[in-house]
Amino acid sequence: MPVASAGSRQQANRLFWLLCVVTSVFSVVILLTLLLSIAVQALPVFFPSEAQYTAAVKEAETEILSLQTQLDSENALTEAARLNKPDPRQTIQSKLNQLQINVEALQEAKGELPKSFLTKPPSPNPGAAGIGPALMGSIWVCLGCTLFFLPLGIGTAIFLEEFQPRNRFLRWLSGLLQLNISNLAGVPSIVYGILGVTAFATMFGYFGSPENPAFEIGASFKRQYLTEGMQVIFIPTKNRDEIPAMADGMVAFQSDGSEVTLNVINDEDEFPEDDVTLNVSLFPDAEGGVVVDHSWYAFRLPFGRTVLTASLTLMLVILPVVIIATQESLRSVPSSLRAAALGLGCTPWQTVRNVTLPAAIPGIMTASILAMSRAVGEAAPILMISGIVSIAVGPSHFMDDFSILPLQIFYWAGLPEKHAPIDFPNISAAAIIVLLVVLFAFNSVAILIRQMAQKRLM
Repeated sequence: MPVASAGSRQQANRLFWLLCVVTSVFSVVILLTLLLSIAVQALPVFFPSEAQYTAAVKEAETEILSLQTQLDSENALTEAARLNKPDPRQTIQSKLNQLQINVEALQEAKGELPKSFLTKPPSPNPGAAGIGPALMGSIWVCLGCTLFFLPLGIGTAIFLEEFQPRNRFLRWLSGLLQLNISNLAGVPSIVYGILGVTAFATMFGYFGSPENPAFEIGASFKRQYLTEGMQVIFIPTKNRDEIPAMADGMVAFQSDGSEVTLNVINDEDEFPEDDVTLNVSLFPDAEGGVVVDHSWYAFRLPFGRTVLTASLTLMLVILPVVIIATQESLRSVPSSLRAAALGLGCTPWQTVRNVTLPAAIPGIMTASILAMSRAVGEAAPILMISGIVSIAVGPSHFMDDFSILPLQIFYWAGLPEKHAPIDFPNISAAAIIVLLVVLFAFNSVAILIRQMAQKRLM
């Protein structure tokens, strides 16, 4: 086989270098283009203009006047003049009603502009919508996932890599476990969502149902009712199933926590007319929903569709990746360090704790960054668990209901545009920007820990 000359080898190296540069530049250009398009869509959300809303309201009001004039002209026609002609009044009235709804939505959004997009709850009006509950849900789920996958993933990798059994059967069992971990890394995340619902949310039905758990502590219950004055009130109950018997003088609580006295309207009673009485009035057969308040130590079995279930399910999604990457990091530690520690009289555990694990921490943190990047953007398993794409109140406990940013983005992206200054594509893009910032924040912590560990090794 002829040997290539030095000149041809240099030319091949230059071509390969040029191919790598072109590929890298092309990838960076595509990434920057995507980020720029998202940022442009999100600009109206982060930098809203009141003038745009004022112009949109004026344009809609002008169109309303035009349609109203057409409707008045049609109403003025006699039946004889309308004979054998299509009647457009219903179509005009429908357009008029829709424009009036749009004007109200624009005025509401204009009044909401000073409020932060990061703290407002979702709303059918895109200009008044926010990501506060979904943002808190993402942070809670990611924190819970980190608390579970780091110790379990690192501990499993250390056991498989540093404490290999000597017994033949146990070695076979360890190899089977390793094979299963490698296979689980490629399982679609939706499968883990089904597993999370079965194993964590309902626990196979062995501990009752999420609506009636067999074991629950740290929870207080109340029934939520809507009064005849369209005000929300709460009546405390002893358990989930108790339905309070309505009676005059019962103690109830308003949304702000203030205590009120209930007024029950019986068949023989006159319907109250003043607003103060209507705000605390209910019929005896009024129906209400159960509201659960959790203490800091609240816990129940089964877990239900809560933050804890989502954290455990995401832990299963990324655990195989963390285990495999941690094993590779442990293998990269020179065997001479282990031999030196054992030669000085250290036990195997002392060798792992003081020598092997500290040397592998930079690689472990890199694996954690990659795992968290996948967990933050997962939507399919969380949709199976939560079933809530939009929620008004964010979680404050691992036993609370929740939604996350990917689900909120998925929901908004599928809604029709309303042709307003801030529309659903704009708030979807803004939510994507916030999701990337959350991801960078979690990754920055892992990078900081990795850098500190590398400095100790130098």
